[in-house]
Amino acid sequence: MARVMIVEDDADLLRLLAIRLRKAGHDVVEESDSSIALDLMRLDRPDAVILDWMMPLLSGVDLSRQIRREPGLERVPVLMLTAKSSAEDAEEAQRAGVDAFLSKPCTAAELLHRLEAVIEAKGRLRDFSA
Repeated sequence: MARVMIVEDDADLLRLLAIRLRKAGHDVVEESDSSIALDLMRLDRPDAVILDWMMPLLSGVDLSRQIRREPGLERVPVLMLTAKSSAEDAEEAQRAGVDAFLSKPCTAAELLHRLEAVIEAKGRLRDFSA
């Protein structure tokens, strides 16, 4: 399946998400510090990233902006998993380069479906631009 980086500062939720994704066959990289996540992505580019919005030091929205400016990472699918849920929040995330916006709580099936959809969509875009 895919190599997925989860960037989430809630340790329990990070662990739960990682377990769910691994059960679905994904290779998972867990990171609780958003300021370290970009460096890890540079070393070993993930196939997709799941970001929390509200994290200390660097928000998920700011991290998404950095990912979009980073050569080699700019096309990595980004899914925002957040407690924020307004249309304005979703629009701000989209402007920051987020490919999919999902509000907490959500089911594992919904998360997996959205994750696989953004990975597939970005894969098709990569194929057309080659």
